[in-house]
Amino acid sequence: MRLGVWTPLPHTIRREPRMANAIAELQTREVGPEGDAAFLFASDVIRRADSLGFDTTLVAARHLGPDPDAWILATALAVQTKRIEIMVAAHPGIFHPQLVAKMGATLDRVSSGRFAMNVVNGWWPEEFNIYGNGGWLAEADHRYRRMNEFVQVIKGLWTEEEFSFVGEFYRLDKASLPTKPVTRPNPPIYTATRAEPGLDVVAEYCDYWFVPQAGDFRAFDDLCARVSKATAEMNARSARFGRRIKFAIDAHVICESKQEDAEAIAEQVAQNGKKSQLEAVPSFGLGACLVGTRELIIERLHRLREIGIDCAMLHFHPMLEGLDRFAEQILPSLEWRSTHG
Repeated sequence: MRLGVWTPLPHTIRREPRMANAIAELQTREVGPEGDAAFLFASDVIRRADSLGFDTTLVAARHLGPDPDAWILATALAVQTKRIEIMVAAHPGIFHPQLVAKMGATLDRVSSGRFAMNVVNGWWPEEFNIYGNGGWLAEADHRYRRMNEFVQVIKGLWTEEEFSFVGEFYRLDKASLPTKPVTRPNPPIYTATRAEPGLDVVAEYCDYWFVPQAGDFRAFDDLCARVSKATAEMNARSARFGRRIKFAIDAHVICESKQEDAEAIAEQVAQNGKKSQLEAVPSFGLGACLVGTRELIIERLHRLREIGIDCAMLHFHPMLEGLDRFAEQILPSLEWRSTHG
């Protein structure tokens, strides 16, 4: 199982003092004497994750908010790290696939083959209409048809010398991308889509799928049943296209010496997540059920690996201190990490 860490951004982590200060600064025209606080925070966390041997980081995108731009931040992180994969979110309807193919190929080259893309269909009409110039599609089926074409165009430009495409949303006539990615056949594509119209897109074109999670952080048996069912169904679906994809899970790790203390913190996180969709990302990760003692979390990571999870994307709190605590208390007991499998 590969281990990843979320790049800390205003909408992706539980609020802590360093992020609160960064958010306040982002909404001014000033930066501190050492540089932009949000970038410095993200850089400290991801450089530390890189040094600890973490495999990937997700740089999420929130256009309508104080978050730094994901693509620019990802490029800055790529040049500050050596081995960690840099996964960047891309929204069909906000970006054209031709531009994403060009940016992705460039970042893959800058990072010496460490770029990955996370395709996000999105949920916020205002964000699409402002930053996508009226790009919101009210019908979910339309959004997934656009996503289908979006991924096809990007992969076509990445892998073919000359690519033509006639679709409902995008058209290319003998197009070429002179700047090719170095990753073969193409940089990996992740997505978390759940809707039926999008699952064939995942099966046919994507490389990693974020699996459904439990509704309660205490329901680990339910989570295992969900994951086993979902991976079996996706394996069958992808087999129809002659493919086998991999599976990822989003996880908010809460490790305490006492189970009841960890669960009390998780309850607070869950309540915060109900206040606003913008605060839901850390609370959603509770559904991976990595809440409890060191021993319990180690046991559950092993179990998730056994039932087919190939990558766990982790949140911590506070991010930097939590990352170090995880590395000290849990990583040494994951014997399969010696091969980064």
